[in-house]
Parts: sequence; C-alpha cells; structure tokens
Amino acid sequence: MDTSKERILELRRQLNQYAKEYYVNDAPSVPDSEYDRLMNELIELEREHPEYSDPLSPTKRVGGIVLDGFVKVTHDKPMLSMGDVFSYDELKGWAADIQKQVGKVSYSVENKIDGLAMSVRYHDGKFFQAVTRGDGTVGEDVTENVKTIRSIPMEIDCKEDLEVRGEVFMPHASFEKLNEKQKAEGKPLFANPRNAAAGSIRQLDSAVAASRKLDAIFYYVPDAEALGFHKHSESIQWIASLGFHTNPRNRVYSDINDVIAWIDEMAAQRDSLPFPIDGMVLKVDDLALEERLGYTIKTPKWEIAYKFPAEEAMTLLEDIFVTVGRTGRITPNAKLTPVRLAGTSVSAATLHNEDLIKEKDIRIGDMVVVHKAGDIIPEVISSVKEKRDGSQVPYIFPHICPVCGSPLLRLEQEADYYCINADCPARVTSSIAHFASRDAMDIDGLGEKRVEQLHTAGLLNTVEDIYQLKEHREQILSLDKFKDISCNKLLAAIEASKQNSLEKLIYGLGIRQIGAKAAMVLAKHFDTMNRLMEASHEELCQISDIGSITADALIAFFSDEKNRQMIEALEEDGLNMICIKGEIRQSIFTGKTCVLTGTMQKYSRKQAQELLESLGAKVAGSVSAKTDYVIFGEEAGSKLDKARTLGVETMDEEQFLAAVNESLAG
Repeated sequence: MDTSKERILELRRQLNQYAKEYYVNDAPSVPDSEYDRLMNELIELEREHPEYSDPLSPTKRVGGIVLDGFVKVTHDKPMLSMGDVFSYDELKGWAADIQKQVGKVSYSVENKIDGLAMSVRYHDGKFFQAVTRGDGTVGEDVTENVKTIRSIPMEIDCKEDLEVRGEVFMPHASFEKLNEKQKAEGKPLFANPRNAAAGSIRQLDSAVAASRKLDAIFYYVPDAEALGFHKHSESIQWIASLGFHTNPRNRVYSDINDVIAWIDEMAAQRDSLPFPIDGMVLKVDDLALEERLGYTIKTPKWEIAYKFPAEEAMTLLEDIFVTVGRTGRITPNAKLTPVRLAGTSVSAATLHNEDLIKEKDIRIGDMVVVHKAGDIIPEVISSVKEKRDGSQVPYIFPHICPVCGSPLLRLEQEADYYCINADCPARVTSSIAHFASRDAMDIDGLGEKRVEQLHTAGLLNTVEDIYQLKEHREQILSLDKFKDISCNKLLAAIEASKQNSLEKLIYGLGIRQIGAKAAMVLAKHFDTMNRLMEASHEELCQISDIGSITADALIAFFSDEKNRQMIEALEEDGLNMICIKGEIRQSIFTGKTCVLTGTMQKYSRKQAQELLESLGAKVAGSVSAKTDYVIFGEEAGSKLDKARTLGVETMDEEQFLAAVNESLAG
C-alpha cells in the first residue's frame, strides 16, 4: 500500500479515536495541541493526494458546504411525540395503567434533553443521512450540518443498515460562548439553548453549524428487537459500544418509588448538568411489551415524559416597556435584572396586559417572582410587596403608540390596547411576515428577518409589495446574503403562493380573532373572497364556530377601505380568491354531524376526520343531541357513554369502514 495512503488512514483512525475520547467519553488522552498537529498533517496529506478523498474524513467535519435548502424525507417509522405528566400522582397513574395491562415491569429512566429530535442512519457501517423529526412523518435532511457534530461517529462496527434516534443539543458552555459572540457583534441573543440548537441545524451553510459546537445524545434504536435485543437498556448499551454518545445517567428500576427518588435527584442536579433538561423520560424496558401496550393517536403508551415544574426566581423589575404586534396589539413587558431560570439567563418577561399589572399590583422597582410557563416563556407571576421601600412607582399604561405616535384604542370587553394605524412600522413588518408564514401563504424564504431587511431597503412596505418584488431583482441581489439561487427561490415561492386556496389568504390577512381553523370554516362556507367581504354580521354569527366578537372583527376589517383596496390589488396580481375544495362524495355521512372517539387501527384521528369531511360530514369535538353519529375505536370513553345516554347512533370501527367502503364504491 502507498505509504501516503497508509498514513492518511492511520491519521483518520487516530483522530476519530481522539474525538470519541474527547466528545463522548469526556476523557481525552492527548492535549489539544497534539490533536491539532495531527489534523493539520492530515489536511496537508489530503490536499496532496485528492485521490484518497473521503467525505467522512475528520477534515470534512468543519463544514463549508452551502445548501440551497433542505430536502423532505419520510421516516421509515414515524417519530412520535411523547405524552406528558406534570405530577408524581399522574406518573404513578401511568405506571399503574401499565401494570394493569401487562403486569410488573421495569422502567428505563432517562434525562429529557431539551434539544432537537434527530434520526441518523448508517449503511454498510458508514454514516449517510440525518433527518429532523419534522411533523413526525416527514422531516428534513440535515446531513451536512449533523456531520459537523464531532460526537457522532462517521463509521461504526455494524454492517447492517441501522437507524439511531436521539437529541441534538447545545451544551451550556457552547450556548454562553455563542451569546457572547452575538453580543460582541451587535446581534440578537438566543433565548435558550434549544432555540440556538434548532437554529444552528437549520443553517444552510454547514460551517455555521460547525462553529456552534453542538452535541448529540442517542436514546432509541427503532429496530432493536429485529437486531436481537430484548431490553431497551441493552440496545442503548450496544450503541454506546459502537461509539455513540449515550447518557451515563440512565437507570433501570422496577419500583415506581425508586423512579421518583431518581427524578428528585436529577432535579437537584439539573442546573449543574452540561446540557439543558426539562424533565425525565420513562420507557418500559421490555421491548416485547411495546406492541402489546400500543399507541394512542399521537403518542406511544409504553413511554411517558415527566416534566419538571416551572422554575421560579426572584429578581428586580427595572422597568416596563411595551411592544407592538402585527395586529397592533400592545403587550407590556418587564425589563428585569438578569436572573438564571430553567437553565437560561432571563432579562425580560411578559406582563400580558394593563389589567394584570393592576390586579397583581406590579410596580417599577418591585422585586418580582418570575417563572417560565412550560419552561419556555418567562412570566412575572407576582410582586414581593414586603420588600418595598417606598421607591417603587405604579405603572401608567401609555395611550399613544411608542413606535408611530398614534392613539391607542381599547375595545369594549377586551383587555388589550391596539395601535390602529395600519402604517405603523412595527405592524408593517410583523403583518408581512405573518402573511408569508407557513400556515398562511407559505412563502419560503420570507421570514421576519428577511422581511425587515427588504423593508429597510424600501422594497417591502405593504403586503401587496410582495408580489412586486420580481420587478426589483437587481436591488434584491445587491442586499447582504442574497445570491442568484436564494433570490430565484424566493421569487418562485412568491409566484407559487398565488395558487393557494382561499383559507390561506384569509388567515394571512391577519384579521383579529381569525386563526387558521376559523379561516378554513369561512372559506368553505363562503367559497369566494367577495362573498365573505359582503357577509352581514347576522350571516356570520349563524356559522358554527364564528361568534359575535369574531363577526365584529371581520366586519371592521372589511369596512376599512384600505383593506378592500389591498385585496383588490392582490386579486389583480393574480392571487386565487376561491376556496379550492376536494370532491365531496355523497354518502350516509353527507350533511351529518359526526364525533370521533377512541383509537382506530386503520386510520389516525386526523385521517378519519379528513375522510368524513370528504364524504360531506361535519366533524365535531363534543357530543350533543344534535350529533348524528359517534364513531368509536378502542378505549372509547365518556363521549361514547354520552352518545348512548342521548340515544345518538354509534358505529364501531368495523361498521364505519363498511359504510366508508360502500360510499367509495358507489
């Protein structure tokens, strides 16, 4: 063998081993200087001998590949989310249900790492793909970015095709360094490690992901049983032996009280861990029981997440400031002396509205108790009145917009103030970003930062301006981070959005009280934008799910001449103004109100609902005397009982499938 090739292979082996010792075992055997010396030698040798190039070489893990976007990938097996419990009573209830079904079991107990769920795949012992969880069925191929995570092995001693699932996260040390860098460069700070990790993985330039110093811990082997394992814990020990980073804090217990004691211990250690956790995960360790225990519509029954209570901390409320949202809603926020909360530094928190500030008697200069709602949103929950010294100042809510100076309006029966100036700069960028968002017009590449950039350049001042951007291609290309490919993709996405169904446009308009579901209801009822615009208050209130307040908001929006002119301009630009409906087949369900309950074997709840709607049914969430059919699967509960009490006709899954098949055959 060529001596240069021998040396290249030896250097790769050494560097991979040293990386495992450093990133996985946390026990480096050589100083950083030696690692760097060998890496530089390998870089030089690979440059001199390109014929020995290998995409999995340690030298290729520094990133540098720039992608146009992320390809969608369908998971071989869905990556389901977990059910949550928030108290030990609920946890004991879950364990009791498990034992009632299958007898005494052992539980694998693991940290619930707060990161980004990831699937990595290997073929013939070599890493070849990484895919995000996405919606559980379809994720995004982020292979090049995940390849830069040094703790993930590029080659393993397993020739069978292998998928391993885990969590990509940003260690606390990396997070703090990243925010220091952001601050030094005058850029916005990341709110928490999870957001930072997710944002890093979604960078199109893999060199950016590499610079963020991410890590990953793996916790599940989907095909463990097929590989010959009987216990979940055994499969985790096996992937650890292959070089995967697994959590040394995993435990197996057969007594739920031992589980709770371990959770208490981990909660006490939470802030000292190198990575963020927001709870603990319990899995039935016996793999054979997974199929017996089965799944709900969304979650496996054989695993559960115990979520830690929201952390609380006391700090000084230095000031109160307001922000303006896309609808003009004014939100008061607390400026806080930074305090560590749920693993991150918190310097601001929401105060919701004027009434809450008065009700809780929160004053500038107060010591306040702050917690994170769901470990995500910082919130002031009370002031500590016994710590007042007389210097505290009651807050007077502003009556003019802090951005544009327009008068603020508080509507009757509402707690919020609004800036009613549609041209307010704060409203402009937020409303355009909302219009382009995924659930609205779904214009890929037109997020809030891009909107702000185009607005600052004078190219994007109204929603209508989106469809004129094609006339300003040269100006767009002159802006930072815009190249031919990204510009072409943006303009193509804008053009494609013109074909969206009416409900997407209705939601994108940002009408108060109109979410995605209400937009769908309105689009299906009125069919066209013109009919919706001319609808009376009485007609709107007669629609199920549309109440008087929502009707008021719609009437107010369409009564504004500027809004009508905007819609007219969008129509002239070629936007579809019609609800695109699938063909509805006549069936015994046509015109009937149906309620679904329990778990079906053939269809998920969403699939069954879509099927019923395609057959002309209205699917409701609760049972009443007006319900025509209650369709039930396994473990149906109170809805089925209520249906029988009211004399509502019921169908089990077999009867439902027979009725569907008859309708489809006809």
